[in-house]
Amino acid sequence: MGMEIIDFKATKCKHCYKCVRYCGVKAIQVKDERAVIMPDKCILCGHCLKICPQSAKTLKSDLNMVRGFLREGMRVVVSIAPSYMGLLKYKTIGQVRGALLRLGFEDVRETSEGAAFVTAEYAKLLAEHKMENIITTCCPSANDLVEIYYPQLIPYLAPVVSPMIAHGKLLKEELGRDVKVVFLGPCIAKKKEAMDLRHEGYIDAVLNFNDINKWLEEEDIVIGDCEDRPFTAFDPKVNRLYPVTNGVVNSVLATEEKGDGYRKFYVHGEDNCIDLCKSMSRGEIKGCFIEMNMCSGGCIKGPTVDEEFISRFKVKLDMEESICREPADEKQMEPVWENVNFRKRFEDHSPRDPQPTEEQIREILRMTNKLKPEDELNCGACGYPTCREKAIAVFQHKAEVSMCIPFMHEKAESMANLVMETSPNIVLIVGDDMRIMEYSDVGEKYFGRTRSQALQMYLYELIDPVNFQWVFDTHQNIHGKRVNYPEYNLSTLQNIVYIEKENAVLATFIDITREEELAKEEYERKLETIDLAQKVIHKQMMVAQEIAGLLGETTAETKTTLTKLCHSLLEDGSDAGYAGGELEREIPGVQLGSGAVPLKGVMTAGAPGGAGAGQMPGAGQMPGAGQIPGVGLTSGDGNPADNAGEQKKPTGYVHIGSAKTGGGKSGYVHLSNVVLKKPGGSGGK
Repeated sequence: MGMEIIDFKATKCKHCYKCVRYCGVKAIQVKDERAVIMPDKCILCGHCLKICPQSAKTLKSDLNMVRGFLREGMRVVVSIAPSYMGLLKYKTIGQVRGALLRLGFEDVRETSEGAAFVTAEYAKLLAEHKMENIITTCCPSANDLVEIYYPQLIPYLAPVVSPMIAHGKLLKEELGRDVKVVFLGPCIAKKKEAMDLRHEGYIDAVLNFNDINKWLEEEDIVIGDCEDRPFTAFDPKVNRLYPVTNGVVNSVLATEEKGDGYRKFYVHGEDNCIDLCKSMSRGEIKGCFIEMNMCSGGCIKGPTVDEEFISRFKVKLDMEESICREPADEKQMEPVWENVNFRKRFEDHSPRDPQPTEEQIREILRMTNKLKPEDELNCGACGYPTCREKAIAVFQHKAEVSMCIPFMHEKAESMANLVMETSPNIVLIVGDDMRIMEYSDVGEKYFGRTRSQALQMYLYELIDPVNFQWVFDTHQNIHGKRVNYPEYNLSTLQNIVYIEKENAVLATFIDITREEELAKEEYERKLETIDLAQKVIHKQMMVAQEIAGLLGETTAETKTTLTKLCHSLLEDGSDAGYAGGELEREIPGVQLGSGAVPLKGVMTAGAPGGAGAGQMPGAGQMPGAGQIPGVGLTSGDGNPADNAGEQKKPTGYVHIGSAKTGGGKSGYVHLSNVVLKKPGGSGGK
């Protein structure tokens, strides 16, 4: 029932626990970090609705239902609470009635009519003097407080209905059971009271003054401009004081003809009402008539009233000054008593929550590191006054362990510290002014600064901040970037992320210095292999100068194969990912990465040509050079045209010192380093 009246928007609830703190009866359950009203425990005081900082709570409205009554042609009568006198803007009281009649209501009557009968019932109880204490029952929230949480005080509740229910009974009796009665007032709890099975059917809908103001605005109706149509029923007089503090007491005193022997006082506000109940439970209050109202300042400061624009002090003064202090005319009331019963029976509605053992309480406390009584802060941040009460609520599934804010803060800090202390990677958090906000302990190993020292520094005092500044400027992240810091002999793989909420940058540096060294070492080994291959080439070329005429193209093909091997090794080495870029190393006779070039000590200016050496059996065998399978040897054909073309030195040719039979130095041939002669072929360029 309570959940139908006040509900929570889960998307807006930010688990701040403010509603739990302000709920005097702890009728709000926290489930999955969201607040949920427990209907069997809620007294509908409306405090949670008023204090929620996120406006996460919604109030059920009967406005559409009332409009539906009118659209269907039903007879609808308004019972308007006397608090309207301080909450609505009008020039004359009759204008309020005139404005509501324009909305389509059959009639508008004052709830104070019912209050006059309630006052008379209180006077009877006082005169009978059978009750040890008498607590007024006009406030449904106060009634729920006793029935749910202090059932031992039920014998002190005056067995009388509220003015709203009394008026509903009067109107149904006077106008017929088919008439729809709509209560208009500032109270939320009246919605629950209207649905109570003990008097169900007397009030058909409940509106608050916000509902009616919204409706009037939509219909472009201004109360102050409406016709003055005075109330036509009997005058309740002093009973209009019910909404202000001490209003019920003043009404009773005006009605009584003689003293009754009871001490009379009023109490208002949730905390004060709870304190009174505790005191009465201890037997400290005797022989008293007590006006109890859950709202501070009385009904004129109900939970739906905007406190910013309404002063309860001004309203109280204005109402007490303008309202007649005489009792209602009993002669007009007498005929009603014969047909209407204004008595009510109150019941024990206390919840039967399971109670934990002492060991279970201690176990729950241990979950939040409260190992000893002195560990219990009792700060109230969770909404419960003590850690022990919160532990009991956890046992009863009303609260969650995570609601302990000091513990969660401590846990978050410890987890963050654990990450910063144990992470093998460098972690930095930097503000937009480049000041270091966080610094992992491992940073001392690499940068020589302790955490305490680093937190006093700007980033540029430690390393080059250019990447960090780029992330700040663009709000784009950097992932997997290799950055070297030669001054620290450090190579890193960096991830730098912008944190919009904090306007800060989080960076993690992975140390890849060893990996880079291993890659460099691997590259060096490949270069050594290339050196060896080059020495073989050079040695073969020297031998080739001696036997070039006999071997023909064999030497050139061997050189080409070995040269390709060198390039292949270099290309493979480039994939090692060495951060310093491609290593450049001078190899005797070879310039890496530039293609084939003349070899030092081998190339001559001699013209190409030469006699055809032909293919020699066993040419794949070279002394000291190993066997090169599948290499065929050919010579030039001695064509002069070929000799002329060779002078232009076409791209892709390497001169290995070829001879020209017609002159110049002998024993030299020219070979292409691009086109290899297939074995078994003839001739070739």
